[in-house]
Amino acid sequence: MNIGDKIPEILGLNQDGKEIRLSDFAGKKLVLYFYPKDNTSGCSAEARSFRDHINDLKEKGYEVVGVSVDSQASHKKFIEKQELPFNLISDTDHNLVEKMGVWGEKSMYGRKYMGTFRTTFLVDENGVITHIFTPKQIKTANHASQILEIL
Repeated sequence: MNIGDKIPEILGLNQDGKEIRLSDFAGKKLVLYFYPKDNTSGCSAEARSFRDHINDLKEKGYEVVGVSVDSQASHKKFIEKQELPFNLISDTDHNLVEKMGVWGEKSMYGRKYMGTFRTTFLVDENGVITHIFTPKQIKTANHASQILEIL
């Protein structure tokens, strides 16, 4: 997906099994962020950054939704542990990560595996991507501040 593209209507199931749709955010902008794994240091830091700046983002008209391929049960624990005030989509079938182009081959310590590339999409009121933060641009501990700086 690129700037100017419209994101899919059906985003997936949240931590409670409720279907989350783009139309649920009618009239609002969206921070749709993809992260590799619940309860890892970088992903926890990124989630806390959004948690700590949620009111600042809402003042700018943005809702936050996180996405990973973890299970709903994992998301529930992650939300409780990090006290997250936003939905996490459980994309266990890799449907959304593949549509958004953030699923692919990664490498760690010489081992290759498939995984989610940490990526954030800013989406306008019409569901159109206005900005993309790529993995190399994202600083997990202050990612929400990075977003606020450009708004």
